[in-house]
Amino acid sequence: MIYTFTAENFEAEVLQSDIPVFVDFYADWCGPCKMMSPVIDKLADEFDGKIKVGKIDVDENQELAVKYGVMSIPNMKFFKGGEVVDEVIGAIPKAQMKAKFEANA
Repeated sequence: MIYTFTAENFEAEVLQSDIPVFVDFYADWCGPCKMMSPVIDKLADEFDGKIKVGKIDVDENQELAVKYGVMSIPNMKFFKGGEVVDEVIGAIPKAQMKAKFEANA
């Protein structure tokens, strides 16, 4: 399952989550973001219950993008206990992304 994060639900869904959260900062017009989307969808299914996976549109949630230092997209961050613990910037192969998920589960 892929969650949709917004400024309104970010604190409850991401910062207060009991399990690690993967947040994909993306935009609809971003080609590399579209390339990563099927990879993220598959990993969301694989890690269901271990990592909450969601996306946040940087065009609609600019304040959060600025707060978390998102300068280029795709920018993907892992949160644990309300803190960023890991990040991936740019499109990477599925095997590398899966390794990141395994390290942060």
